[in-house]
Amino acid sequence: MISTVEKVLFLKSVDLFSQIPGEDLAQVAGIAQEISFEPGELIIQEGEMGDSLYLLVDGEVLVHRLTKEITRLGQRESFGEMAILDNEPRSASVSSVTDVTCLKVSRDDFYELMSEKIEIAHGIIRVLTHRLRDANAKLSDQPG
Repeated sequence: MISTVEKVLFLKSVDLFSQIPGEDLAQVAGIAQEISFEPGELIIQEGEMGDSLYLLVDGEVLVHRLTKEITRLGQRESFGEMAILDNEPRSASVSSVTDVTCLKVSRDDFYELMSEKIEIAHGIIRVLTHRLRDANAKLSDQPG
């Protein structure tokens, strides 16, 4: 079981929350639920409605569409970020490769927290915007 202090320290080390002050992270830690998966478990299914963000505390996951591997994620990485901001179907599936421990944050709890602490929303939007710019730069660098 991960303590609240350990959750806060972990959240501060995750890119998605790196811009958020520690006192605000304590509130995020309060709504983050620890959840575990065994190797080979389907964590999220492409096409299903997403309602949670997952932060990888330990282990490795595979992001895929049908049988095509998109990427692998490990400790301190996150998935499901888009689902916490919109109400659209999941764009890919995620399965555990190893034993996995995650912190799961539900959209409803997160929206409630963001309504009280706009700094949390600003921090996450900055990180997601940066990721999108990086992805666009990588696409424009590829030969056409």
